[in-house]
Amino acid sequence: MTLVLIARDGPVATVTLNRPEAMNALSRALRAELAAAMRGLAADESIRAIVLTGAGTRAFTAGLDLKELGADTSNLGAANAEGADENPVRAIELCPQPVIGAINGVAITGGFEVALACDILIASTHARFADTHARVGIMPGWGLSQKLSRIVGLGRAKELSLTGNFLGAEAARDWGLVNRVVAPEALLPAAQALARDIASIDPAMVRGYKRLIDDGYALPFADGLALEQQRSKAANGAVRAEEVEARRLAVMERSRERAG
Repeated sequence: MTLVLIARDGPVATVTLNRPEAMNALSRALRAELAAAMRGLAADESIRAIVLTGAGTRAFTAGLDLKELGADTSNLGAANAEGADENPVRAIELCPQPVIGAINGVAITGGFEVALACDILIASTHARFADTHARVGIMPGWGLSQKLSRIVGLGRAKELSLTGNFLGAEAARDWGLVNRVVAPEALLPAAQALARDIASIDPAMVRGYKRLIDDGYALPFADGLALEQQRSKAANGAVRAEEVEARRLAVMERSRERAG
């Protein structure tokens, strides 16, 4: 059985974690397939945006396969793995294209970390998030302890991580964790429509802008502003006035089409 499915629709690829019978748990084999899938898409210049979701309706992913971990404790090393074949967060980070997480069910512990690796999150009304690291006795190693507090705030992050309680889709939206919440049947269409919007922009611009946002976010604010100035000068110095005007007119035309 193929554990990671890839569907291409023009410049948009939809990647599906495909272990619905196991709540799309991140077994060693699935993690390796995900890394291979993301490497292939990262190198495919025809793909401009990626949607990541889980098969079925129960789970985006329940995180590391606890049955596999329980059978062999050496598998716990995956929680601290740095290579993309073992660490799905690193696999997602391989992609210079924006990755939109379409969260169709629960995203638990390692699955929560995979969700946080995406650039944008859209949730089904069935989506729920939980950090159960403390409950199962495993420290996070894929970034959750640092990313979550930067997104939802320190107190809310501690509430989630130190209780293991679930956060529903609407609360996740209110806390700024997800961009929007839609009906289950609208989830993939909404994520793919957003991906097509991204794909309609010059891919080099999108990749460079994504990298600037991510690199700057990892720095203190003043250093981030300095980085923006540095990259802005380097990039904008090569832009021709007629290119800017042509793109401005295209933006206006797109706005008229959407309004009419």
